[in-house]
Amino acid sequence: MFSLSRLSCFIAVAEELHFGRAAERLHMTQPPLSRQIQQLETELGVQLIDRTTRAVTLTPAGVAFLPDARRILQLAEGAALTVKRVPAGEMGTVVVGFTAASANAVLPRLLDRAREQLPDVKLELREMVTAAQIERLMTGELDLGMARPPLKRPGLVSRPLLHEQLVAALPVAHPLTELGRQLTLTDLHDQDIVMYSRVEARYFYELLISTFTIAGATPRYVQHVTQVHTMLVLVRSGMGIALVPASAATLHPEGVVFRTIGAFRERPVELDAVWRAGSTNPALLRLLRDVLPTREWTTDDLVEEVGR
Repeated sequence: MFSLSRLSCFIAVAEELHFGRAAERLHMTQPPLSRQIQQLETELGVQLIDRTTRAVTLTPAGVAFLPDARRILQLAEGAALTVKRVPAGEMGTVVVGFTAASANAVLPRLLDRAREQLPDVKLELREMVTAAQIERLMTGELDLGMARPPLKRPGLVSRPLLHEQLVAALPVAHPLTELGRQLTLTDLHDQDIVMYSRVEARYFYELLISTFTIAGATPRYVQHVTQVHTMLVLVRSGMGIALVPASAATLHPEGVVFRTIGAFRERPVELDAVWRAGSTNPALLRLLRDVLPTREWTTDDLVEEVGR
């Protein structure tokens, strides 16, 4: 099979139609250039170039072969550049796990930064709860997770990604929306609350149980669901109030009013980036270096305004 160097020689002669200029362009002398063309013609079994003392022209076979020769050389050069970019993390694939709530808060910003900084790195997204993310990280099915702490599992490394506040989501006609002051946790005592699932949304379930217990409030849990989106639908239907991450306000659900809650523990909702220690995926390492924030994001970074 012909070599890429012989293709380069043929292309130079075909474009210059002059062996002297082609040799000068390739930084070589004419005799080795002529030998390269002769060897290429021998390998192909056809004459590509007519050379006389007065002119150099392409044969019909040479004219037909020239576009393919250029394309082959371009593909080879492109492949060489591509393979060099992979170890540098400029190309490749990162499989990312995320929770539904983090999709509202962090995912859009992460994707925007990745497109800007690493346009040739493909992010494959997998929506799953924290426990499932941890298992997939341990088996290598995920490269990066966006999960709720604590994430203490041997072999995993985590970095704080987001701290945000919980806010109350109320039906637009709920009496508490008319209070002339900021809501408190005690205002939620004996109120109908759409609660998180004990199993599928364990992080939020335990956070709210401990929060209400400390505040001495005892709401009525009318439904237990997993996803924030579902909670907002139930709130809109008038089923009750929900406590959701402040970034949920970016969804702008019709018929739902958001209110901050006074005397609340500051930014209790946490989200961490987590990955396997010693990962050798260059694209992941580049993502961690250039795309993930050097400081954790807060609600102020992600939400323009939450109703007060």
